Amino acid sequence: MMTPDVTHVQTLASYELLVSFADGGKRRFSMLPYLHYPAYQGLTQPGKFGLAHVSNGTVAWSDEIDMSPDTLYLAGEEVSNEFTEQAP
Repeated sequence: MMTPDVTHVQTLASYELLVSFADGGKRRFSMLPYLHYPAYQGLTQPGKFGLAHVSNGTVAWSDEIDMSPDTLYLAGEEVSNEFTEQAP
């Protein structure tokens, strides 16, 4: 089975991401366990984590820093749509 593409990302507190996928699913994903890896240490710089955006079907911060959609989908915690709805 192919992992669906990321269609939207929102940054949350404590280095968490709320990721929406093309199949309609949403996952809450913590970047905390990854921040000690050299590839992701730059995300701890002030303001850097908030630059998360969708690029080529996954979450990226820059040309050098991105996260596999497989990891986001498989390791992310599934969330219901109620969690993501904004109050008027």
